[in-house]
Amino acid sequence: MLRRFENLLDPTAGMPAPPPTAGLLRFYAFYIRQVTGLTIALFICGGLIAVMDTMIPAFIGRVVSLVSSRTPATLFQEDGFLLSGMAAVLLIIRPALFIGHAVLVNQIVNPGFSNMIRWQNHWHVVRQSWTFFQNDFAGRIANRVLQTGPAMRESLVMAFDAAWYILVYGSSAILMLASLDWRLTLPMLVWFACYAVMLRWFVPRLRDRSRRVSEMRSSLTGRVVDSYTNILTVKLFARASDEDAFVRDAIVEHTDAFRAQTRMTTAYTSTLLMMNACLIVGMAALALWQWSVGHIAIGAVATAIPLAWQLNNISGWVARSITSIFENIGTVQDGMRSIDVPRQMPDAPGAGELRVTGGEIRIENLHFDYGRNREPGAPGVLHGIDLTIAPGERVGLVGPSGAGKSTLVNLLLHFYEPAAGRILIDGQDIATVTQESLRTHIAMVTQDTSLLHRSIRDNILYGRPTATETDVIAAARRAAAHDFIMGLEDWHGRRGYDAHVGERGVKLSGGQRQRIALARVILKDAPILILDEATSALDSEVEAAIQEQLDTLMDGRTVIAIAHRLSTIARMDQLIVLNEGRVVETGSHTDLLRRNGVYARLWQRQSGGFDAAAIRDGIVAK
Repeated sequence: MLRRFENLLDPTAGMPAPPPTAGLLRFYAFYIRQVTGLTIALFICGGLIAVMDTMIPAFIGRVVSLVSSRTPATLFQEDGFLLSGMAAVLLIIRPALFIGHAVLVNQIVNPGFSNMIRWQNHWHVVRQSWTFFQNDFAGRIANRVLQTGPAMRESLVMAFDAAWYILVYGSSAILMLASLDWRLTLPMLVWFACYAVMLRWFVPRLRDRSRRVSEMRSSLTGRVVDSYTNILTVKLFARASDEDAFVRDAIVEHTDAFRAQTRMTTAYTSTLLMMNACLIVGMAALALWQWSVGHIAIGAVATAIPLAWQLNNISGWVARSITSIFENIGTVQDGMRSIDVPRQMPDAPGAGELRVTGGEIRIENLHFDYGRNREPGAPGVLHGIDLTIAPGERVGLVGPSGAGKSTLVNLLLHFYEPAAGRILIDGQDIATVTQESLRTHIAMVTQDTSLLHRSIRDNILYGRPTATETDVIAAARRAAAHDFIMGLEDWHGRRGYDAHVGERGVKLSGGQRQRIALARVILKDAPILILDEATSALDSEVEAAIQEQLDTLMDGRTVIAIAHRLSTIARMDQLIVLNEGRVVETGSHTDLLRRNGVYARLWQRQSGGFDAAAIRDGIVAK
């Protein structure tokens, strides 16, 4: 039966939309609107429970009045129906409401609503620009995405319950006391006035300090994850003590923020305890005095004192709830710093699908500067790049470090927006097509190969998820990876293509990771191929083994290759030499050596500055 309720909310159903960027209330409303029926049911159920709890002191007072005014022989005869009704409320209606509330919260809200928020937050964040992730800790972003859902859920459920108890119980108690004697309402009215003043003073401070605690917790998580992610570097440089200090500073900041919050919580709780003590004593004294002078009956005393006592208990629960509500609101506000952010570099309105017919790449007057502040007229990272790469042409990008080679490739992939100029593929401006379709038609092998912490098969299939097992094995063979894959076994005993590679592929050597990445690109079979130091992690023997496969892979494709080892790109159809963000030379390897310019000087500096093409042409680098 409970499964039926659990299936009422599918957390990953539908296509998520980016959350609004207009403050906390609209952020909450964005998610609440998606579960309107559930929210209404939860709100009504909480209100009815508050009404039931308000009736208990009234029942006690009524029973005391009946017992004091009836004889044992006539009590059940005259008031049996009334007593049966009270029993039915306590035995059937009240438990049914509590069970219904528990089902709503435990079966639907806790798992479904929390994970709906997590899913939609992840969906939005993973589509942010590359720059978005470069500017923050991955651990902090993940912490915010994962914690925001439960925090929003807890703050909503507690806020509904607390609001109902304050409004329903408070108003019902005052009306009930007023019906007995208006003077009995005075202690409670004074208490509510003091409670309102107390909330007005404490709540903003609790909110601000809770947000600060959440920020410090996210920062601490980010630093810890950063240390673990780069654990090899930490150990290679023997810097564990420095990482201790890095994390210790975050712990100290979090501790200070946490202590500031708990100081405010203690002051809030202490103030409420004193107010509650005054309420109980004041209500008891007033009720007994009014009874002693004959203004009220004993039943009124039996109603007034339990009402005050129950308000004492409820207000303590509400106090803890309010503390928790604002802790969770602080977590939500911290999460909004990563989630409630406009999509950076979204697709242009009306962006279409890129259609690659030949693979021509044309770059027109391209400027880029990473947004750095410079003097007016000063050159950027790239300055006035004009290039045409013919369909199927193989081009090598050459130049010293910082010349702009990787930046040019990142602009081609539309990871950044150019400051001026444009890039066209088969006549289509890449700024006017969807980024997904653009990158679908481009395959890239990077120097810093990162694999997913999944199986070898899953990593290769990332290139083309619909590929068959035969396709995967064929791609691995072409990348000279099949033999070593078959010898792999992970810590759970999974072998071969089922073996998992560890975070970022840490269980594999650099050369093995590079070959898996090459297999992934081979399987993708995209018309445009980018090789950024694609064989840098391979030894000479393995590089020679897969060079023929790379040549086959490049056939019929437009290829852009970056390599500091010039011998690996000397056979390209055209070499483009960049220096200080400008194209300074273009031509074949042989032509550029004859010119004795920038490329020739780079060639001469490298050991083994010979290649077959140069020898055939009688050119020797000196």
